[in-house]
Amino acid sequence: MPIARHAALESSDDDHERLVLEVSARARRVSLRVDVARGCIVLVRPTRCPETLVTRFVTEKREWITKQLASLPPRMALSHGSELSLLGERCIISEHSTAKRGVWREGSTIYVSGAPEHLPRRLKDWLKAEARTIFSAWARDFAATLNVRVTRVALRDTRSRWGSCTRDGKLSLSWRLMLAPREIAAYVVAHEVAHLKHMNHSPVFWRVVESLVGNIKTPRVWLRHHGASLHRYI
Repeated sequence: MPIARHAALESSDDDHERLVLEVSARARRVSLRVDVARGCIVLVRPTRCPETLVTRFVTEKREWITKQLASLPPRMALSHGSELSLLGERCIISEHSTAKRGVWREGSTIYVSGAPEHLPRRLKDWLKAEARTIFSAWARDFAATLNVRVTRVALRDTRSRWGSCTRDGKLSLSWRLMLAPREIAAYVVAHEVAHLKHMNHSPVFWRVVESLVGNIKTPRVWLRHHGASLHRYI
């Protein structure tokens, strides 16, 4: 729910609309977090927290809130005519309402058939399917190099991590990595496969990742500085 107006944000209606309140019975203090996927700042408030304390907290954090809102990547709708980068290749989305082919790519154009209101869902389903095919192939190749076994690759839309791995070879990856440069997505897949050798982040683990993809510094820096932008597509 939107938070009630606070004096700290009275100068900006836009800021007011992008500050969202969440009341949590588990929270022990008032806190703020950036939610890139929703394009807002979330104010977490304990259930019994007085309104005066919340107001004072927001006032004290006004400068931080304004700075974070300004740095949020603009949200972009998946719609006819919009652009996206597919593993580093620039593509244009084109609505094709009369076709019966679902979603397909021809060169730098991604065609989406069906009613316009179904375009975002259909395109996301296609991106997930493409991600599963491509990432699974990469994972198998990396696994063969390390003589380990990947048993499953699942696609998710997680906000806190780009991938995860279990000891029995199950990988979970964000489909949004399809929107990152190819070397960035490959790094994340290699990172998770390398955990089948070492379930930690020790120096030897990083050497394994490096043996799979070479440069590991650039992808880590890219994700730290630009990873949030992959959540701007809605």
